[in-house]
Amino acid sequence: MATPESVPVEAAEEAARSPLPADDQEIWRLDLRGLRRRWAQAAARSPISAEAMRGADRRAQALGVPSHRLMEHAGTAVAAAVHALAVDLDRWEHGPILVLCGPGNNGGDGFVAARRLARAGADVVVALIATEARPRGADAARNWDRLDGDHRVKRVQASVARDVTVLGQGIGKVSVIVDALLGTGVRGALREPIRSAVEMTRRARATGIPVVSIDTPTAVDLSSGEASEPVVGADLTVTFHRPKTGLVTTRGARLAGRILVAPIGIPAEADRG
Repeated sequence: MATPESVPVEAAEEAARSPLPADDQEIWRLDLRGLRRRWAQAAARSPISAEAMRGADRRAQALGVPSHRLMEHAGTAVAAAVHALAVDLDRWEHGPILVLCGPGNNGGDGFVAARRLARAGADVVVALIATEARPRGADAARNWDRLDGDHRVKRVQASVARDVTVLGQGIGKVSVIVDALLGTGVRGALREPIRSAVEMTRRARATGIPVVSIDTPTAVDLSSGEASEPVVGADLTVTFHRPKTGLVTTRGARLAGRILVAPIGIPAEADRG
């Protein structure tokens, strides 16, 4: 059974002193190994299910941690990981980064990641893959709006499968794909236009374009590791606060690729995992 890589005790002590991602300029100078060391305390916690994570998130907000700050830390952590992976593979500034976002909070994390990547100097294409005209939640919608007018960000919407086909025509020029489509597993077949976006991502990865998934590869259940079809296979997955039970199963770990566990500011009092 695969697990996030272990870290030395001194790395965990360093991680405990580090600021959270949105407040940490140092993470932009780190490679993936450095990020793992920076966030070692989160990775050292025991795995929890998706349901337990949702409970911790709700309790954190009840204790006064704003949901938009949790999203900001999550998206910033993803952006730093994408940057580190792209630099390591010599793909940074070798084409736009494509961020595929669903209508929920996973997509909201993707919008934050897109903004942070653009601030770091990347050209970014952000695609809202949804039948809805706007993201569902207030935090996700606010971060979608914040991308408007950023000269390094191109926003597009794909509401039907045909739109995804058009989006995929330039996929060969993309440096990295960020999978921010669905944050938890789904029962049964994926619906359009998410299904077409997943299939496009799979084809692109088969040609050598790396994929970074947010929280879990789309269609992989965070609790069980079971997958719907089609399913994203990632080169790197950035999950939050604790390792997830679904990503330490044999199948979940295989689909997730390398795993980073990033802190997002959930206090110990909110964590009953």
